Amino acid sequence: MKIVFSPPALPETGVLVVGVTQDRKLTPSAREMDKRMKGGLSRAIKGSRFKGRMDQSLTLLGPAGTKLEVLYVAGLGKAADVDALRMQAVGGRIYAALGGSGRAAAAVAVDAVDGCTMSPAQMAADLAFGARLRSYRFDKYRTKEKKEDKPALRTLKILCQGPARARTAFATRDKVADGVFFTRDLVSEPPNVLYPETMAQRAKSLTKLGVKVEILGARQMQRLGMGALLGVAQGSDREPRLVVMRWQGVTGKAGKKAKAPVAFVGKGVTFDTGGISLKPSAGMEDMKWDMSGAGTVIGLMKALAGRKARVDAVGIIGLVENMPSGTAQRPSDIVTSMSGQTIEVLNTDAEGRLVLADALWYCNDRFKPRFIIDLATLTGAIIVALGHEKAGLFSNDDRLAERIAAAGEKVGEAVWRMPLGAAYDKLLRSEAADMQNISGGRGAGSITAAQFLQRFVDKTPWAHLDIAGMAWSKKSLPTVPKGGTAFGVRLLDRLVADNYEDR
Repeated sequence: MKIVFSPPALPETGVLVVGVTQDRKLTPSAREMDKRMKGGLSRAIKGSRFKGRMDQSLTLLGPAGTKLEVLYVAGLGKAADVDALRMQAVGGRIYAALGGSGRAAAAVAVDAVDGCTMSPAQMAADLAFGARLRSYRFDKYRTKEKKEDKPALRTLKILCQGPARARTAFATRDKVADGVFFTRDLVSEPPNVLYPETMAQRAKSLTKLGVKVEILGARQMQRLGMGALLGVAQGSDREPRLVVMRWQGVTGKAGKKAKAPVAFVGKGVTFDTGGISLKPSAGMEDMKWDMSGAGTVIGLMKALAGRKARVDAVGIIGLVENMPSGTAQRPSDIVTSMSGQTIEVLNTDAEGRLVLADALWYCNDRFKPRFIIDLATLTGAIIVALGHEKAGLFSNDDRLAERIAAAGEKVGEAVWRMPLGAAYDKLLRSEAADMQNISGGRGAGSITAAQFLQRFVDKTPWAHLDIAGMAWSKKSLPTVPKGGTAFGVRLLDRLVADNYEDR
């Protein structure tokens, strides 16, 4: 979909969107349309249940007194509550309403709103961002879909004061949306198409944006001693990969001293059967998105490089397929991680932490970053605790945790901090090795998983995001169509933008 910004001149024909704030207060463009319709818009609103709330809209077909085909009225809610997230949601709802209407183009009037601190240009940029995010669709394998069932909206023209400023503000958001879409594509792919080798090649495509990409194969990981990751991979015919992505937005710039990079690590289990500890067959198809943490890291690196973020960033993903076979890892096997610590594998379905153990250690040992944030669809226990509303946040650093939570609130990707502690750590004691990969009990499953990971980051500031409940949505939200969400791309991009870029 093409998004253009133009001066605020209302069109005579086609599809037009205007806004109304709560208590049926018309914006300037809505008042202008009401005038053209000789009070028809006011009468239509008064005769309906539409009150201008955020979740409300009103559609008028062939509005009297105009040559328009459609006048769509979007509720903006209370003027004082209008902010970036609200405008993004409005944009998403507009696309959801008009994308499948059969119209190829629509114009949206964005006005200054009394009581709102945002300028029309800012509002327009965020509305456009929301519309773009909502327009995502994974349809590459649909060969018999009828033309009338496909979205027809190709151009969204946004009318506002300061269109050049809106265009500039949207350009950065548009690059973030590119990263979000890239992640959603990866998460949506079937596992016969996306497996460690092919996912690594998708990451390799970021070299076009200036990202340096290294791909390590099984032999290289063997030489490095990555027994934990390789143990997970040994049951599959698909060889594992470790991908290292580096965006150097500061290093090499004139007069700039290189700083320790910020680092992001992702779990990339491209399909998870559970291994010998086999999962139930019902719902196993969902395990194609057990690589969402890695997908988010790739999308984040694309976003940072696309908008030329002034930061040195490292993204590392461990890619494996967890399968049962004659060569698969067995419950009670003991593996030696890259750190030298030994792990008794009591449950082969607690495999993500084994992959991350070696990836985290490698990241910390090689790059000595300012911080490490890992993302993983790690535990079903986090869904029991938080549902599908927030991701679980675990951290050894209060400042980092606070910044992550603040960034999440700003972009609408909420997290909830969970505890860590010595009492939980003791639950991982093994009789045969340095640790076991599960506690053996039913309680605190997501916490003990985080405790396990903490053993592989030493004293580096670290945070773990358990996104098991957030990586996939079974219902559409204003800016997230159902399916892969790309949770974390916007959050971590904002974290970097607000706190870690070179000014």
